[in-house]
Amino acid sequence: MIACLRGMLFQKLPESLIIDVGGVGYEVFFPQSGQVRLPGVGEEVFLHIQTVVREDAFNLYGFLEPTEKEMFQLLNTVSGIGPKLAMHILAGISPAEMARAILHDDLARLTRLPGVGKKTAERLCLELKDKVQFVPEALSASSPALTLPGEDQRVHDAISALLNLGYPAARAREALAAVRQQAGAEGFAAMPIEELLRQSLRALV
Repeated sequence: MIACLRGMLFQKLPESLIIDVGGVGYEVFFPQSGQVRLPGVGEEVFLHIQTVVREDAFNLYGFLEPTEKEMFQLLNTVSGIGPKLAMHILAGISPAEMARAILHDDLARLTRLPGVGKKTAERLCLELKDKVQFVPEALSASSPALTLPGEDQRVHDAISALLNLGYPAARAREALAAVRQQAGAEGFAAMPIEELLRQSLRALV
């Protein structure tokens, strides 16, 4: 499974990119509406990758930020939302704004997104409200109680590493919560990132 790519941005297409990595061109789905955030053709680019394997396809979906990849994974758990629709949704809204809309049942904002009708917006709020706590910007503006106590850059880095290993965002946060409970608040706060990740992987077994 491909978790990330670093290489030369070889070509921008309407719905995808070609990334040259050591002479091999990888086609990565990336909506045109979000391509203004990318460097120019011929320059180096780094993308977080979600690999989606189907019977007739092996597709790569690219993201500039790990929180975008996390939100993409969550969106794909909702009935009626597939990978391509999830990409178009995220091209029109940041993960923080998406999380805030879900936390506040903001159906008006959600239904302005491409492909999202009222029923889909209601499902998003119902199914994801307790799963969007990985977006710190959204939580600070809504419900601090949903954050993981002791959360800092180490926690975000650990979540990103677990995502790159293929674990869903919800399971990654559950593992970190289990590590905190076992280590205690002080032990958790003092734990280096390497140990935090090791303990989290043990909790996921």
